[in-house]
Amino acid sequence: MTFHGLVKRIAHRRPKAPCLYHGDRTLSYREVDELSDRVAWALAALGVGPGGRVGLFAPNSIEYVLAMLATWKLGAMTVHIDVRLAADLAYYLGDGDPQVLLYSAGVRDAVRRDRGAAPSLRSLICLEGDDDGAEPWEAWVGRAAPRDLPVVPEDAPAHLSYTSGSTGKPKGAVLAHEPTCRATSCIAERLRLTGADVTLGPTGLSSSYHLVANLLPGLQRGAAVGLMALWNVEEAWRTIAARRVSVFVANPLLLADLLHSVPAGGPPPGLRMGISGGGPVPPDLKRDFAARLRIPLVESYGQSELGGFVALGTPDLPDPGRLPAIGPILPDKEVIIANDEDRELPLGEAGQILLRGGFMPGYWRRPEATEATLKGGWLHTGDVGKMDEEGNLYLLTRVSERIVSGGRALYPRLLEEALLRHPAVHRAAVFGLPDPALGQLAKAAVSLHSGKAATEAELMAHCRKELADGGPHRLEILAELPMTPTGKISKMDLLARERTLAS
Repeated sequence: MTFHGLVKRIAHRRPKAPCLYHGDRTLSYREVDELSDRVAWALAALGVGPGGRVGLFAPNSIEYVLAMLATWKLGAMTVHIDVRLAADLAYYLGDGDPQVLLYSAGVRDAVRRDRGAAPSLRSLICLEGDDDGAEPWEAWVGRAAPRDLPVVPEDAPAHLSYTSGSTGKPKGAVLAHEPTCRATSCIAERLRLTGADVTLGPTGLSSSYHLVANLLPGLQRGAAVGLMALWNVEEAWRTIAARRVSVFVANPLLLADLLHSVPAGGPPPGLRMGISGGGPVPPDLKRDFAARLRIPLVESYGQSELGGFVALGTPDLPDPGRLPAIGPILPDKEVIIANDEDRELPLGEAGQILLRGGFMPGYWRRPEATEATLKGGWLHTGDVGKMDEEGNLYLLTRVSERIVSGGRALYPRLLEEALLRHPAVHRAAVFGLPDPALGQLAKAAVSLHSGKAATEAELMAHCRKELADGGPHRLEILAELPMTPTGKISKMDLLARERTLAS
């Protein structure tokens, strides 16, 4: 199966069923299939074909999805660039090297500045009206002439998704149709999605998370897939009520925002689950979703390299004894917890998460990085976790963030979760600092909820009470923690701050 084949299948079976919506606009499966054909004809007229690349540099919209589907129908690959990374556009254009770039008016200055960074770029399409040097979307699509479209093989590359760049320059993970379709079918089954579901996804289509958590699982089951371009929690609740949204797909920060802004009359009927990804979920957030919204918060764990998830919870109210667990391994993956020599460890022991059974064929134009990550046929996630006897996965930290102090391994997530259980703590990050005696010391940086107060000594005492092994060696309360464009706490910036303070 191919990504665009999912739409064609439902368009044949249920042509009038709602497929995509954004704001007040809705397109049926037949309309999405026919319009994406027209966009494919327009791209083909610009020379895009099998093996080609189309850049997408815009917020979420229906046009964005139509361009994705059209590119895939030509056997070409979409190159996704997050609009929040406009300052680094030259890097992404030079690396992904698209032939055509579709962009929004809001980032036109960055496009004008950096368009020359892509050697193969020959056409610009502005999704919103006229722009110097670019064709407007409506006129460009409107004059497209019908033509035959190629038969796209299932193993064709389809989606170039960039990693967060936490350990160097972002790498483009190439995702192919078939393993990703298989993975998202398993995801849709785990979530018990049906054609009656209505989803809403505010995270960027530029990420592989949106692809495998919202768009493709919804298309797998013929659901109505909803998009948001800009996050606004009041607008999200209005959409959930008006559209009778049943599945809300976001990251922990947006989900916490949603939880803390429940309408006065309570949550509207129909919402049956939240889905979280892109970062660890504090166990208390799962507990509060169940208590206040009376729905489960389903945690996922994946990476750009996967085209799916390693583990995923179920749409059931949580077991209080397993709140820290992500959920069971998905059936399309074989997963082990391994030591530093890639040998499988006994259940319950912590080690690197390795998997096989469907993932990227490799990083775009990075054979050495591909070989290192896919060593021995296993994808090395770079994450430390453990597994229980029922196959539930627990995520502890990145391998690079594991803290070894006095010969003992400390895992930041356990310390961070303990801090987040204090009612005053809003965000928490734990990282290692060099120490001549112990090797490393664990330091915590926290920010507090507005209107809440706590002292550093109080929070240290709280950790000692919560954890058998005690808490971090040091703790500092900051007004705000630095964040990445994708909504994660930036430990790289915290470490840079420590180096500046030490100099």
